[in-house]
Amino acid sequence: MTLKLYNTLSRSKEEFRPIDPENVRMYVCGPTVYDFAHIGNARPIIVFDVLYRLLRHVFGADKVTYARNITDIDDKINARAAQEGCSIRDLTERTADQFHADIAELGVLEPDVEPRATETIPEMIELIERLVTKGHAYEADGHVLFNVPSMADYGALSRRSLDEMIAGARVDVAPYKKDATDFVLWKPSDDDTPGWDSPWGRGRPGWHIECSAMSWKHLGEMFDIHGGGIDLQFPHHENEIAQSRCAFGHGAMANYWMHNGFLQVEGRKMAKSEGNFVTIHQLLQDWPGEVLRLNMLKTHYRQPIDWTEKSLEESWASLRNWYGRTDLATARPGFSDAVLSALADDLNTPMAIAELHKLDGDALAGTLAALGFSGKLTDPRERQVDAGKVLGLINARANARANKDWAEADRIRDELDAMGIQLKDAKDSGTGELVTTWEVKR
Repeated sequence: MTLKLYNTLSRSKEEFRPIDPENVRMYVCGPTVYDFAHIGNARPIIVFDVLYRLLRHVFGADKVTYARNITDIDDKINARAAQEGCSIRDLTERTADQFHADIAELGVLEPDVEPRATETIPEMIELIERLVTKGHAYEADGHVLFNVPSMADYGALSRRSLDEMIAGARVDVAPYKKDATDFVLWKPSDDDTPGWDSPWGRGRPGWHIECSAMSWKHLGEMFDIHGGGIDLQFPHHENEIAQSRCAFGHGAMANYWMHNGFLQVEGRKMAKSEGNFVTIHQLLQDWPGEVLRLNMLKTHYRQPIDWTEKSLEESWASLRNWYGRTDLATARPGFSDAVLSALADDLNTPMAIAELHKLDGDALAGTLAALGFSGKLTDPRERQVDAGKVLGLINARANARANKDWAEADRIRDELDAMGIQLKDAKDSGTGELVTTWEVKR
């Protein structure tokens, strides 16, 4: 089977040829742990989980290494910890736990390696020392900076002009910089800021060097696939490439660069100022995680996605239909040929889902399981409802109706409606008796 992936570096779809088929390596940028992850953060988590599953299917589960990092050194973390009056350690541990709990509901596999920035400081320092020795970095005013003009083909990933790179990087104006595009590798820390001893004094790393060090430590100087959101293409991924290539002298850091598209909510860019900023945790209060997973996969990963309630309802309906036609409890995971063919064409999940609708029985169950679906579709809002109280009110309503106390029966229905409970009355086909069922309203 030929696996083709779109490579941002070449702007084309290429046949995937791993450096070592016995050890296929993929790195994906993970969260900065200072707050709940938003639904846009879930997109690369889900997209690259599908790719991970596909790679394991093609090459073997024991021949794929997937690394997804946690950034637990960042000025946003420092600011949030100060705001909450807690330690940085407490904040990052609590937030990382929240992240893991939320994404577990999305049906994703755990990565093989989940490095943390705080555990990779020695490797960061060694990388920076190499860059200084080779003339690609310099120390100035307590900082160490990467000298962008020292790399002749800097910008190959994003293909931006110099002016665009200066503007897009939102660089700080600093008198100690040799060039406006130079970026920080190491910066000094005061007594109230986390810091580590280094050849340049007590300090902490810049953001970009963290991923270069973590991927090197766990995947090597060169590896196969580097993934993340399109928002990371510049400057983060561009700078990763610069650091790693210049430190090790290779023509590439990763051979294939994959980026998922932006996410908007109900037709608008997601932003707190727009009032449509939604976290994974919030959505899981109203929707099963498997609905969120399917909804994300209905759009091709490279295309922008519009996250809407209508689309979520449609995803839920599709899952109810599939789960009603098959049993995943004993399913043996395995892709159908048609679904596998769609995924092998640059993760064409919309086509894969179209093919899913044609399947039934064991083929449907196995393919759903291979795609990360469990067959469980519990409405999370039912956990928030006092079922005993609901049944008690339903029984009271039935008694009122039996006594022809229609006003009381209507009052109880209105009370249940205010609780978000929708009643359905129907006659039993066998006995002719009125049977009332209930569900949580959407």
